[in-house]
Amino acid sequence: MAKKNIVPLKELNLTDRFLFDEVMEDPTIHQEVLSLILGREISLLQESKTEKESRISPLIRSIRMDLFAIDSEEQVYNTEMQKKRKDDLPKRSRYYQGMMDTGLLEPGIPSYNLLNDSYLIMPFDLFGYGKYQYTFVPQCQEVPECRLRDGTVRIFLNTKGKNDDEVPKELAEFLHYVENTTDEVAQQSESEKIRHIHERVCEVKRSEEIGVKYMQAWEEKYYEREEGREEGIREKLKELVGKKLKKGKTAEEIADMLEEDPQVIKELIKEIEKEGRS
Repeated sequence: MAKKNIVPLKELNLTDRFLFDEVMEDPTIHQEVLSLILGREISLLQESKTEKESRISPLIRSIRMDLFAIDSEEQVYNTEMQKKRKDDLPKRSRYYQGMMDTGLLEPGIPSYNLLNDSYLIMPFDLFGYGKYQYTFVPQCQEVPECRLRDGTVRIFLNTKGKNDDEVPKELAEFLHYVENTTDEVAQQSESEKIRHIHERVCEVKRSEEIGVKYMQAWEEKYYEREEGREEGIREKLKELVGKKLKKGKTAEEIADMLEEDPQVIKELIKEIEKEGRS
């Protein structure tokens, strides 16, 4: 199996989900990142949970939250790392919010006022205004100063922001560091938090155990992609065989026309006939 497309662990940036999850498993680092984003000190109540799955029914789509935590004031934080542009992020954040809320109240709780305040934080310049940070809270359209105050906040971060004069310097430096997670960028920062985060990053990148885990994760995704590709090729072949069958061609004729193994074509014909009877 060729591995020439693997980016070495030591060259990953925090925009890569694997490195992000490994670094943020340290609750102290997670606290510091949330403090940088929200501009206030945060004390987490429990260990951060990476890849936390939430499902309320086998018939309803589950969600897998990159990083989930609760602080000492019982506020809930879900942080997602998205490297590639996805235009469904606004509605995805809405779905995540609903699924998070579903798991916050136990059966029999009489008042919805007991719902925890929650923050969804998803890094990406989805809106194109060049801002480092976009913060959304429910607001009345007719009376802008009137807010719903339902305890929810959704924050979208952008590592390529241009409004340095509108955000804390430390946040801008951190977002630059997320995209360029190098010794040089960390050393240029005046932030103790960023330097501390970088120490954790270096620790992760030096770890032989995490290096093995990274290779295993890459190979697993590689095989999944290959299986999907092979399945796609097989489905396309089956489609071609079906068209030839409708024209009255025999298995041998189809195999000859498509330059395929006759046994493979016969197996596909059996599948097509079985599907036709069901």
